[in-house]
Amino acid sequence: MTTILLEKLMTGDVLEVKTTRNVPNDVITVLVLLATEEFVVLDPCDGTTPFVAEREELVEYRKFEAVEASELAA
Repeated sequence: MTTILLEKLMTGDVLEVKTTRNVPNDVITVLVLLATEEFVVLDPCDGTTPFVAEREELVEYRKFEAVEASELAA
């Protein structure tokens, strides 16, 4: 995973976030409920409470991009 430092996170984005630096493949998928310049509110969508993180705390993440249905058929 790589973090693009200037990438703009927006409400509704889906991210795969690395949870610790020293454990390989320790990731969770989260929904961005709210995004500001300094903080993001993330929902792990697993029944646990959403949490707030500083953008600087997002050490590594992968942002999923929406795909149009027509692109899937190609």
